[in-house]
Amino acid sequence: MDKLEIREYHEADFDRLCQIHDQARKQELEAANLSEAFKPLKIAAYEEDLFSYNIYVGQKDKKVIGFVAFSDDELAWLYVDPSFQKQGVGSKLIEFSLSKMKRPVYLEVLTGNPAKELYLHKGFKFCKHESGKMPGNEDFKVEVDLLVYR
Repeated sequence: MDKLEIREYHEADFDRLCQIHDQARKQELEAANLSEAFKPLKIAAYEEDLFSYNIYVGQKDKKVIGFVAFSDDELAWLYVDPSFQKQGVGSKLIEFSLSKMKRPVYLEVLTGNPAKELYLHKGFKFCKHESGKMPGNEDFKVEVDLLVYR
């Protein structure tokens, strides 16, 4: 993705983030056989503390096409509009995030999520496999891989 501009999130971006998240999250959950666990971003953002993270958006031609949210050491949210996936948007958002974060950086990826390959390609390494309850939707059991970037 040549012309991707990355900038800080603005409150006016929220509806677009909801559109992106809700489409991409459904893909992610379907890949993990957890479709029933879907919650729209209008709910998940508050239940899972999205706004406690540093949030940046990727935009092309002034249209937001992806977003990332991270703390000093955790890459917590990364979603790309499905019509722009596999075009380097996620890679650029990861690279940008890593340039702002301390080391080591951690992230959790649902078992079955194809984004795991992207994270491994960007230099993350498998740390351990965990089982537990889905954050923000504790009715569902999840399997995740913890990845680390040093």
